[in-house]
Order: sequence, then structure tokens, then C-alpha cells
Amino acid sequence: MIHGGNVWEGDPKSWLDFSANLRPEGPPEWVRDVLVRSLDHVRYYPDRSMRSARAGLARSLGLPEEQVLPTAGGAAAIDLILSAGKGRVLIPQPTFGEYAARAAVHGREIVPFESTPRKGVSLPHSGSLSSVSTEKAAVPKDPVTPRKGDTLVLCNPNNPDGRLLSAGQIMTEYDKVHAVSADLLVDEAFIGFAPEESVRHLVRPGLLVAGSMTKVLCIPGIRLGYIAGDAAAVAALAERMLPWSISTQAAEIAAALPDHLEELQEDCRLNAQRRAIFAKQLAALGADVAPSAANFLLVRFPREMQDTVRALKQRGILVRTCESFGLSAHYLRLAVRLEAENTRLVTELEKALQS
Repeated sequence: MIHGGNVWEGDPKSWLDFSANLRPEGPPEWVRDVLVRSLDHVRYYPDRSMRSARAGLARSLGLPEEQVLPTAGGAAAIDLILSAGKGRVLIPQPTFGEYAARAAVHGREIVPFESTPRKGVSLPHSGSLSSVSTEKAAVPKDPVTPRKGDTLVLCNPNNPDGRLLSAGQIMTEYDKVHAVSADLLVDEAFIGFAPEESVRHLVRPGLLVAGSMTKVLCIPGIRLGYIAGDAAAVAALAERMLPWSISTQAAEIAAALPDHLEELQEDCRLNAQRRAIFAKQLAALGADVAPSAANFLLVRFPREMQDTVRALKQRGILVRTCESFGLSAHYLRLAVRLEAENTRLVTELEKALQS
């Protein structure tokens, strides 16, 4: 899997990492406190029933416990859902490559297609992002008609461009696929930055939501995600899980979540503020910045960026290229970090673009 956050060349703390989209301050203080307390419990096997984790996630998501299944991160949630079906997996492009990777592992046919252009998706002077074909294979321009047993995957907000579909738009897609007995998987890994458009409270047969606490809590090393769905589907997926699927540390963080929802809301507000300032700084360099509802920006530069990426790495700065999303070397996906860090990157990019 091609992913950001590859900080293990040397000391991880030495990197200024714009390649992974995580809470820039690091884990909140309350998470650190929970981890310290959890050390007393690592000598025990985790609760196989995940009772405290399920209760905490359910309360924080506003769902009944029987509609929530804790998982070892969002990737595990996606893998588990895709493992349960046998039909085709329909994937609008460009988007996160792990959907196709996990579908292939489970022997499912992968059907990529170009996303329908939507207002706000186009970049100035570059056309619609959804019109960019992948370098790996030809992607049909017309949406694929779902069939019985298929799974349509939607990422909302989408990775790598951060575009946001409304809950109403998502449910319109659900109605279409459900009418032919196909399923809809919505990956809400970044919905913490646009919680008003989550469809987790609208789950019903044939609609499953994969979520992650990795980004909003900056805990990629802990692995905490979830599946939201109707009770019957959640129970069936729980039977497919390996025992002890989430660690004691992850379970205790999940249990504590309901007491810290206001802090998550404040982080969402700060991200939006920083993102707006960062986008203006990048646009001032002559770059095209896609509107984003997530904690990252997809940026198209006026030239190919391979040399710049290497130069930034030599200066201790990591950025995410977008070839794995099927986009050209003109594109970078940049995490929204602290304002001073964002400004430092803009300064380095300005030097590189002028050289």
C-alpha cells in the first residue's frame, strides 16, 4: 500500500510531515493520560466482546451499541466489509487505492470509473479532477450500472481532493444501488472534519459506514476505527472478525471518547481556519488548490514536482505525491498542519518554484 507518514528513515520526530493527515498537535492530552493508565492492563487479553469500546464509540457517534463494531483502524473496517461480499466493487476515481487493493485480495472484480463532475471539484485552469485518467489502466468515463451483489465505495470527504458530498447526495446513491440489491460502503475516515454530512445515523440494510479515529486523535500507531451499520449486518461482520481485534489501549481510548466531544469540535474549527489560510498561501504561489472539507489540500503546481519533493525531503519535510491516485506529477496532497509549519512549507515551495 502506498501511503503517507513514512517517517521511519531515521528519527520519526525529525520530520515535518505533510504526507500524513493527522492532528498536527499530536494526540490530545487526554489520550496520553488514557495510554498511561492503560499500561496497568496490557498484561491482560483485551475483552473479546469489546464492550467498553463499543459503548464508548456508540455514545460518541450517537448510535445504538448494536449498530457499532470497533475495528483496528479504518483500513480493517474497509477490509472486513469488502471480505463479506462476492460481487464487483465499483470505485469512482480518483480515490484511495486501498479499496481496490483489498477487493483484489478477496478475489472481487474491481470496476473503476470516473467520478461524475460536481460543482466545486474543478481546479482553475486544469479542468475537473474527475476527468484525470489513471496511469495504471483506462478508466471508463461513464458511471457503471450496479448489479445485484455489487458494492459501490464512496469516500466522503474524498481522498485525495477533499471534496464533500452532502448526506442527501450519499443517500441518493444508496437508493440507486439498493434498488438493484447492491450495497453501498461509505468511507468516512475524514468525516470528523465535516461531521454534519455523516450518514452513520442513516444506516440501514445495504449501507455500511467505515470510520476512523486515527486522523482526529493522531493515533495511527494505536489503530482504532469502527463500522456503523444496521444491527444484523454488524452482527454478521462481528462473526468474521479475528478474536482480540483491537488492543486494550484502543478500547480504553474508545471508552473515554464521549467525554471529549467538545474538544473534537474545536479541533474541527481550528482545522477549517488553518486550511483556509493555507489554501490562500498556496494559491499565491500560482498553484491551483481544490476546495477541501478535510484536513488536507490537493494542489496542482505549474510544473512537475518530483525534484521539489526530493529537495524538501533533504530539508526534513515530507509531502505526498499523487501518482498512486492516478494523478500526474504536478499534484501534491498536503496535510493541514499548524500555521507556522504551513508557512514554512510555503516558503520552501516558493524557493523551489523560483529556482
